Amino acid sequence: KHESHRMWRTKKRRWKQISGELIVHSFMGHSTDENLETKEMDIRSLSSPRHQAQNMQYIHKVGVPPKQNLFKEFKDTVKETLFSDDPLHQFKDQTNSRKFILGIQAVFPIFEWGRSYNLTKFRGDLIAGLTIASLCIPQDIGYAKLANLKPQYGLYSSFVPPLIYAFMGSSRDIAIGPVAVVSLLLGTLLQNEIDSTAHPTEYQRLAFTATFFAGITQVTLGFLRLGFLIDFLSHAAIVGFMGGAAITISLQQLKGFLGIKKFTKKSDIISVMHSVWGSVHHGWNWETILIGVTFLSFLLFAKFIGKKNKKFFWVPAIAPLISVILSTFFVYITHADKRGVAIVKHIEKGINPPSVDEIYFSGEYLGKGFKIGVVAAMIALTEAIAIGRTFASMKDYQLDGNKEMVALGAMNVVGSMTSCYVATGSFSRSAVNYMAGCQTAVSNIVMSCVVFLTLKFLTPLFKYTPNAILSAIIISAVINLIDFQAAILIWKIDKFDFVACFGAFFGVIFASVEIGLLIAVSISFAKILLQVTRPRTAILGKLPGTTVYRNIQQYPEANKIPGVLIVRVDSAIYFSNSNYIKERILRWLAHEEEHIKADYQPRIQFLIVEMSPVTDIDTSGIHAFEELYRSLQKRDMQLILANPGPVVIDKLHASKFANLIGQDKIFLTVADAISSCSTKSVEEA
Repeated sequence: KHESHRMWRTKKRRWKQISGELIVHSFMGHSTDENLETKEMDIRSLSSPRHQAQNMQYIHKVGVPPKQNLFKEFKDTVKETLFSDDPLHQFKDQTNSRKFILGIQAVFPIFEWGRSYNLTKFRGDLIAGLTIASLCIPQDIGYAKLANLKPQYGLYSSFVPPLIYAFMGSSRDIAIGPVAVVSLLLGTLLQNEIDSTAHPTEYQRLAFTATFFAGITQVTLGFLRLGFLIDFLSHAAIVGFMGGAAITISLQQLKGFLGIKKFTKKSDIISVMHSVWGSVHHGWNWETILIGVTFLSFLLFAKFIGKKNKKFFWVPAIAPLISVILSTFFVYITHADKRGVAIVKHIEKGINPPSVDEIYFSGEYLGKGFKIGVVAAMIALTEAIAIGRTFASMKDYQLDGNKEMVALGAMNVVGSMTSCYVATGSFSRSAVNYMAGCQTAVSNIVMSCVVFLTLKFLTPLFKYTPNAILSAIIISAVINLIDFQAAILIWKIDKFDFVACFGAFFGVIFASVEIGLLIAVSISFAKILLQVTRPRTAILGKLPGTTVYRNIQQYPEANKIPGVLIVRVDSAIYFSNSNYIKERILRWLAHEEEHIKADYQPRIQFLIVEMSPVTDIDTSGIHAFEELYRSLQKRDMQLILANPGPVVIDKLHASKFANLIGQDKIFLTVADAISSCSTKSVEEA
């Protein structure tokens, strides 16, 4: 009642003030018609019963959420963190037999979509599978050499893993097999541990061990629903890393492209260029260069045709296989291999031999295989999930990232036991798969069958395939990984992201793949730490004609309220940033006081902290607010909080901070807080 009476007195005082202003303005003749109309509207609104009721009503206070049981709170937090998509909702209110069927379908999605499979879908999958098979066979042979493995291991990795993924994967469009970046990464990391030339058997065993642990890592991340960990590698860092890897891969192909026999095993650009130009007079082979340049031009022209007209998507898809056939025939009839043109020679015939006994389960190479496998798993996951989500959004269906991880991990675990190295989703093949009209993962099964037939009957035909054509195929495949448009867009949007992009790019080119990856991860984490420890704050002002308060830098027309400083904190307040936020608010206050003294304006009496963006606060944050409160008391200022969220207000009450500053100093909106400040200022006057 006392508060209502006080608000009524304030209204009467305001009514008399406006009436007096109208009389004076009317008498002196200075007021325009617009001002008179505005004042009259103010009087009518103040006099209206509706306005009186609005002014008389109690200002709504910030609600305190009801206390939760500790176990329930912990359970809800874990559920929201790890099971935000509520994966078990489909099992609710189902019979045991139905639950069993749903469980089988969850692990093997093929049993869900397979029920509606028909001949029309198979026709699309058959065409798509044959198309990507023609692309993958020459690529796989080249990628295996990139990983310092024999050519057949690339083909093995496009036979077993796609079959496993077809049964367990949830993406309809992704095409599985070896990819350039992972092959380069694996080859570089393995070569650092074992020389592939001097110790080929140990190198091969370590490759299978790394593949096994890559699969275990992927399955573990998916099963424990820790897929969000791959998001710590930012998009900008990935763009830079992929671009650097593409250039590094292309430089590595100069050995086969130019016919150089003695070539550096290092991957940095300085060592590679030194090796290239050091052998220019006695190491280059002109027949090899002619083959490489001719067919690289053909492959790039085929890509140009495919991009120019989407109807000819099959041209760049089939161009690598045509190149292999023509170049192999050319070398065979001209006997170019006897004049220095390096050829593939022998590709072992037959399907994947078992390799369980070759995996290191003990000894010094166990730990090395584990470390390499974890790194390869993260890069493979990042690429596959990004590809899967891209095509899922284009076809408007949902992709479960955790299920994808389990599927990718399972296929690599099985692959490591069947002479395969790390396989994942290939962007170039997936794009061709999508353009060819694939309907389901059956396209992977078709591709796998073609690879099976190739391994069984056709591998001897690749004996005279020149290494130059494989280099040309790899260069044409990875050149699209250099995304200039994405780099330009990153520069326009976020300069710090651009630093991460180019840091990863130059790290890969001038150091090594692992250094570039380390830089990419480090800069991504540095950005997170910077945003957490140095959150943004803003001074708010009132937009004219409204009760809305916004950032005065974004809205220069917003007016500051005399005697009041409104600061918004745009982050949760934790131990890592609480001291900075307190000091930043005090600096804002000192700056405003200097400005006020220079302009002879009324001193600041109230500091309002707008807490809408503050999602959480810990004990360090509350302690910082207590210090801020005491500092303001010494300056004869009042601390007011506006719109703290449920978690924040609960902790403010639990810590007794709400009682310290006073329950009447916490408001639902900034407008309510300003209204209270105005009332208190009038009463003090």
